[in-house]
Amino acid sequence: MTKQTPEIVYEDNHIIAVNKKPGILVQGDETGDETLADIVKAYIKNKLNKPGDVFLGVVHRLDRPVSGVVIFARTSKALTRMNELMRDRAIQKLYYAIVFPRPEELSGTLKHYISKDSDKNTVKAYNSPKKDTKEAILEYKVIGELDQKVLLEVRPHTGRPHQIRVQLSKIGSPIVGDLRYGASYPLQDKSIALHCRSMRFIHPVKKEEIVIEAEVPRKFPWNVFSYNVSDD
Repeated sequence: MTKQTPEIVYEDNHIIAVNKKPGILVQGDETGDETLADIVKAYIKNKLNKPGDVFLGVVHRLDRPVSGVVIFARTSKALTRMNELMRDRAIQKLYYAIVFPRPEELSGTLKHYISKDSDKNTVKAYNSPKKDTKEAILEYKVIGELDQKVLLEVRPHTGRPHQIRVQLSKIGSPIVGDLRYGASYPLQDKSIALHCRSMRFIHPVKKEEIVIEAEVPRKFPWNVFSYNVSDD
């Protein structure tokens, strides 16, 4: 049984949201490593003292080296409705990314066409449509720069695999630590400097707008910037 305690950032009877630490899988893969879903299930089971299985629906995922908001559904009805919100792009996502070097433009909209190599678990971004590519769009703006690190606010309009990572790399500004997409050096904990800061949407059952936020990691390179962050 897991000994990890999830950092809960929102919880009600329908959904539960966690600030995911980098390095943790959201869902299982071939490694067989413990997942965030396992950790949250154990948390609910223990909190409610439930004797049987706990229902937990995976609404979306973050890549293993990425941190930030991950939302799970606690009922099948909530899962169906959250999936609809995802499909209809009705959830506004805000990410922070630390990149280097700085993009040529201080803000802009990026539009690429992405193809995925499932065997290598990598994607490629093209400037024009190719066979088997899907459109990827995001907005970004520079909100800080210090010590050869550039802090971006990123708002993806689509939810393609590795989208933010590959699109920023495509314009010559790879995410710090992201060796797969062109970063010049790794981070000590094998994370990358990409964080899902918040998600805004209409609650699937209560029908009121909610904003779920997650604080950035309290370590390098995030502590370079003044977001109430200090090194551990």
